[in-house]
Amino acid sequence: MGLLLKKPEGTPGKSWPAISIGLFVAFGGVLFGYDTGTIGGILAMPFWQDTFSTGFVNSSGHRDVTASQSATIVSILSAGTFFGALGAAPVADTIGRRWGLIASNVVFCVGVILQTAAVDIPLFLAGRFFAGFGVGLISAMIPLYQSEISPKWIRGVIVGSYQFAITVGLLLASIINNATHNRQDTGSYRIPIAVQFAWSMILVSGMLVLPETPRYLIKRDNMPAAAKALAKIRRLNADDTAILDELAEIQANHEYEQSLGKATYADCFKGNLLKRLLTGCLLQSLQQLTGINFIFYYGTQFFKNSGFTNSFIISLITNCVNVVSTLPGLYAIDKWGRRPVLLWGAVGMCISQFIVAILGTTTTSQDSLGNVIVHNLPAQKGAIAFICFYIFFFAASWGPVAWVVTGEIFPLKVRAKSLSMTTASNWMLNWAIAYSTPYLVNYGPGNANLQSKIFFVWGGCCFVCIAFVYFMIYETKGLTLEQVDELYAEVTDARKSVGWTPSVTFRETVDGANEKKNGTVQVE
Repeated sequence: MGLLLKKPEGTPGKSWPAISIGLFVAFGGVLFGYDTGTIGGILAMPFWQDTFSTGFVNSSGHRDVTASQSATIVSILSAGTFFGALGAAPVADTIGRRWGLIASNVVFCVGVILQTAAVDIPLFLAGRFFAGFGVGLISAMIPLYQSEISPKWIRGVIVGSYQFAITVGLLLASIINNATHNRQDTGSYRIPIAVQFAWSMILVSGMLVLPETPRYLIKRDNMPAAAKALAKIRRLNADDTAILDELAEIQANHEYEQSLGKATYADCFKGNLLKRLLTGCLLQSLQQLTGINFIFYYGTQFFKNSGFTNSFIISLITNCVNVVSTLPGLYAIDKWGRRPVLLWGAVGMCISQFIVAILGTTTTSQDSLGNVIVHNLPAQKGAIAFICFYIFFFAASWGPVAWVVTGEIFPLKVRAKSLSMTTASNWMLNWAIAYSTPYLVNYGPGNANLQSKIFFVWGGCCFVCIAFVYFMIYETKGLTLEQVDELYAEVTDARKSVGWTPSVTFRETVDGANEKKNGTVQVE
């Protein structure tokens, strides 16, 4: 491919419309990232603490948020996203990927309204849940939409751009939190929350004019609309040979799946579909167990507790690293492939996490009140540096590639259902980590008080990631979604998937089976 990712010679039609559509739809990741990032700063805002918290007044004259309160407030969003992700499949298969995303934004905006209006925890929690439900729907549908409209040669970049949008959302949240956290009025938290209306409106306005995915329209037996949508995406006439051939391949795959019976959730657990589902669920779960959302949910508070006076600035720096580091990952996905990017990303994360844990544990202590005493400030700065290295490895590998892999390994028949379950597994672990982390890290009765030792846990999980990639991740670079299906049918060992090429098209396979069934094959 050379230095840049260029359209392969002989590829019919234009690629820029599909790329532009996929990249625009990725903007939904801003909602995901911003909502995730804003709560960490809000919890550390003095005015929000005084208004919402029932904890004790600290030495600075403000109320501390209790471990129970912070765990509930942060994790309730993940609970909502879990159920939203599970609900994405019936919504996407009933009203379509496009209208499903529009409806998801309506639910999200209800949550934003409730959070903005809240002056106590119960209403704030209700808003967090509804916003989470909307984010869950969006987080499952965006990779689904992107993977179904993207050209195979750049699908990884397009789907991976969803993670880039998430990092942009996290950065925007950090910037706005940093701008408002010293306000001594409700604007300190209402401004960061209300800004989310703008992100939602941008996505909805675009989805109103974008086409539905051709694969969904074929799934609904609407071939004319599928031809029109694909022609719009490829900038060719609907009766062009290239359009008809591509639709015929998708149609052949769909008809074969339909011949096996109507898809149910039980089908996701049969044959090699179970292997794919386990791969997707474990990939999304391990993405969370790397500890990335510990940094973005609790990073501001953690840095503050670790003795850093400019915790908001440090959080802003880590978010900048997160955004910039995603770009080389997007390039590497389709340049080097899924397996090597995930494997070396896990190695880098593992080493960085253990170094952070060692530096933090050996250079700090606590007094009788639980206040952190830093004995070696340069070592603490070194720990922050390795947190940035860890974020680099995550953002360039597991951040975008997890969404790419789960978006492309399932056949059309069960794609929405399977993708909703893999996304739900991401949010289930997200919830578990968000809820348990305050109890694991904080000082006080009933808490584990791990402080920097928590990075030993994340580092151990990153070590598991290395083995998981080696044995479970198939290389799908450069394959159409239909060819990925053929790959899983022919190759049983993920390690042997590298270099695999399809021998025939799915259309030829189905035509051959039909000829044999009808007795029209000539035997010499």
